[in-house]
Amino acid sequence: MRVTFLNKYYWPPHLGGVEHHLAMLATGLAARPGTRSEAIVANEGKATVRERIDGVDVLRVGRSFAYASTPVAPGMPAAIRAAAAVEKPDVFHLMFPYPWGEASWLVAGSPGPAVLTYHSDIVRQRFLGAAYRPILRRVLERVDRIVVGSPPMIAGSEVLAPFAEKCRVVPFAVETERFEPTPAMLARAGKLRAMHSRAVVLFVGRLIYYKGADVLLRAMADVEADLVMIGDGPLEGELCVLAASLGIADRVTLLAPVDDAELAAWYRAAAVFCLPSVARSEAYGLVQLEAHASGTPVVSTDLPTGVPWVNRDGETGLVVPPGDAASLATALRTLLADEVLRARMGAHARERALATFGVSAMVDGTLAVYDEILEEGGRPT
Repeated sequence: MRVTFLNKYYWPPHLGGVEHHLAMLATGLAARPGTRSEAIVANEGKATVRERIDGVDVLRVGRSFAYASTPVAPGMPAAIRAAAAVEKPDVFHLMFPYPWGEASWLVAGSPGPAVLTYHSDIVRQRFLGAAYRPILRRVLERVDRIVVGSPPMIAGSEVLAPFAEKCRVVPFAVETERFEPTPAMLARAGKLRAMHSRAVVLFVGRLIYYKGADVLLRAMADVEADLVMIGDGPLEGELCVLAASLGIADRVTLLAPVDDAELAAWYRAAAVFCLPSVARSEAYGLVQLEAHASGTPVVSTDLPTGVPWVNRDGETGLVVPPGDAASLATALRTLLADEVLRARMGAHARERALATFGVSAMVDGTLAVYDEILEEGGRPT
């Protein structure tokens, strides 16, 4: 089976949640006997480059410019046509949202059979969302199946509602082996923990509007613990000012993104992980799964997306209303005050992560979707 993916970028070097998901899936598929993976993505420069990364053929099409986080690569329709002309893929697999890529697929004649993974609604960029909606509807009509990471994404998205019968749930994955408690990782976690006289609440993510980092800072004013925030973004300066105004700057540490080994150690060092997101742009929260795979309970928010489906309230952590600093503080205090509760939730979280959210399970589920449409013969072309 030959599978051709379409997306904005490919990891490495471009670091992003969708890019990481794509790389895990494409690499996992390429490792299966009889399966070949390739990806057509935008390059960050004007040159078109071919590479082979972990068994995946990656074509980075030259980018002219980017608008609203969307790289515009004029050669993408031709690249899609070329992929379909020589040795037609068994499946084209699109990653949404990438308006230029989906439009390019339509311009190229929407070769199929085709699957689209719907990662999130377009929330903040309202003009782009409104202008693109007719094209997106056409894309969703043309693809054979729509993959989502959780059942709430189907129920909570106005865009997906008319296409619910096409939707299939394949839980998004994390590389659970990265979070195995090796002696080296546990030793590093111990050193990180020893750097703090109080318990550590951990946040990992971009410092952008929908992550709710400001809500977390306000909650921490009423929580006797240290906060470690790993990530960067446009709100970093504002958050530093807010921490100072709340009188908690001495309990807040902001770190630039760290490598995988250091991140795994921080998840182990933390008493609680917090994902305080406030908007539907947070469709899943893979960092929750990284914490779960580390045996660390999570406090997250009750968004109409997959976030509370991933973090089960009362089982793997606690779930609170989005944007509610008082409720967030109460949940954090509850877990920090009860070591037995933390241990029980952390154990359940790790067990569920290993059973449901590994890469192998995601690859199996994706192949099942491909088999389903190929057995039906795909849509007429």
